[in-house]
Amino acid sequence: MSDDHTHVQEFFTARAAHWDAKFPDDGPAYAAAVAGLGLRAGDRVLDAGCGTGRALPPLRAAVGPSGVVVGADLTQAMLAAATRAGRHRDGRLLLADVAALPLRSASLDAVFAAGLIAHLPRPSDNLRELARVVRPNGTLALFHPIGRAALAARQGRRVTPDDLRAENNLAPLLARSGWRMTSYADEDARFLALAVRVN
Repeated sequence: MSDDHTHVQEFFTARAAHWDAKFPDDGPAYAAAVAGLGLRAGDRVLDAGCGTGRALPPLRAAVGPSGVVVGADLTQAMLAAATRAGRHRDGRLLLADVAALPLRSASLDAVFAAGLIAHLPRPSDNLRELARVVRPNGTLALFHPIGRAALAARQGRRVTPDDLRAENNLAPLLARSGWRMTSYADEDARFLALAVRVN
């Protein structure tokens, strides 16, 4: 395992047990972001870097009982927290690296990714792997429950021009990785970039 992966695992393992309690009011923001994916009953969707699984209930509600919901995360402690919260009932939990997903190519309709992009060791390659598992014209949502400026302020830092989530950086990054960005919102109350898998 690379140093990048070890660092990510250590970071989230240390925080898993208290993650949901730290951000108790994020539920409506997750539900609104999931709505942006335009999922239909029976769709197949991956929550990439699912953490404690906060997106799994709205994803399950969107695809219904006939749909498939998978939550993949690199950190066992986060998946354990998702199970304790009962979210394993809304989707299959998978201990997996989003850089090498154990999923068939073009097997999904959509990918939801909350807070993921900042933790990707090789963003272009990693987004290309997400594109691999999504059918042509399938969708991707890159989400965070607060915007870039609000998150930077919370962390005591400044937003820098090289931030991958800046619109002028993110659109070409997605384009290099098999996606076309279709909408972009960076507001205090949310960050949400939507993209479509190109043929």
